[in-house]
Amino acid sequence: MSVIGHDAVLVRSEEAETLGLGGSAVRLLADASATGGALSTLRVTLARGADGATPHYHSGSSELFYVTDGELQVLVGKEVVTAHAGDLLVVPPHLPHAFAAPPSSGADLLIVITPGVERFEYFRMLERLRRGEATVEELLASQERFDNHFLEAPTWREAREAGTSD
Repeated sequence: MSVIGHDAVLVRSEEAETLGLGGSAVRLLADASATGGALSTLRVTLARGADGATPHYHSGSSELFYVTDGELQVLVGKEVVTAHAGDLLVVPPHLPHAFAAPPSSGADLLIVITPGVERFEYFRMLERLRRGEATVEELLASQERFDNHFLEAPTWREAREAGTSD
C-alpha cells in the first residue's frame, strides 16, 4: 500500500494480503489506519454456495456491498434478497445482515465499511479459527473491538437451508 499525493491511498493488487476462508477468499485492501479512519475496504470472492458472513450488525459503521460479478444472497433486517452483478447495497448501523453466495452462483464483491474500523485482524482471526489456531471464544470476545456483533437470525438460517431468496 502506498500513500501518494495528498494522503491518497493506492493499493496495488499484488501487494494486498489475501486470506483463504474456506469457500471464499478475502483480499485486505485498506484498513482504517491507512485511510485516516474514513473507511475500511476489502474484496471478497465466494465460491458457488459459499458462506460469507454470519448474521451480525455494526453499531458505529455502515457497510456497503458492491457486487462485481455473480450473485449475492443477503440478509437485510428480516428479509433475504439477492443482489446481482452491478448492484449496490448499503446497510446502516444496527441493521442485522449476513451474506453468502447462492447455490446457483459464486460472487465477487467489494465491501466498504464507513467510518472505518480497524478490522484486518478480525479477518486474520477468522482464518486462524478455520485452521484451528483460534477459538470461537476468542472470536466472541472480539465483538466490541471489531464492531462486529453476532446475533441469531432464523430467517437467514431458513433461507440458507432452503437455498432461496427473492
